[in-house]
Amino acid sequence: MAGPDLVKTVLYTINNLLQQEKYKAALAVVKGFRNGAVYGAKIRAPHALVMTFLFRSGSLKDKLRAIVKATYQHSRNLAYFVFTYKGLQALQERIHGKSLQSQSFFAACLGGWLVFGENNNINSQINMYLLSRILFALSRLAVEKGIVPQPKRDPFPLFATLVWGIVLWLFEYHPHTLQPSLQSSMNYLYHDSNVWNDISDFLVYNKPRTVAPK
Repeated sequence: MAGPDLVKTVLYTINNLLQQEKYKAALAVVKGFRNGAVYGAKIRAPHALVMTFLFRSGSLKDKLRAIVKATYQHSRNLAYFVFTYKGLQALQERIHGKSLQSQSFFAACLGGWLVFGENNNINSQINMYLLSRILFALSRLAVEKGIVPQPKRDPFPLFATLVWGIVLWLFEYHPHTLQPSLQSSMNYLYHDSNVWNDISDFLVYNKPRTVAPK
């Protein structure tokens, strides 16, 4: 029964190591890498699946390859960023002997430049997603700090008005400025709905099905 005993010994050793306070910072960096990889895959896989089968042409093999590639890239980048960010934070805290707000900012800036600085579709989507959240957060923070007076009315209706007005104006007259996946979505919603031949592509299919030549 050497096999089970060996497994128990290894597990005991690993669990004991995980409880050591002196290794906590390094182990947190490793687990951050793990969580980044898992979370990136969970977020990207369903999105890539839907977008690929809705808008991408090609064989099933090509579509599956595109889904795997997008999921891998998102998962890898997020894992690398979390690893870099937490590692730099731990290093700075060790050097300064305490935790400072500037450490988080510097670590994230360097991680963002190293990991998300390359201009590609995945990074573009992630950075734009974060930008929208940042603008909301900074607006709330400005009100909390008294930099901007508390609005007398809920500004959300005005926000929605401007967002939809601007994005549809850009789509109709300057579509090349929008991110490709957003262009595809809007083409499907606003332009493809102007075209049909009969009830099949009016209600069932978006576009007429092509018949394979005999």
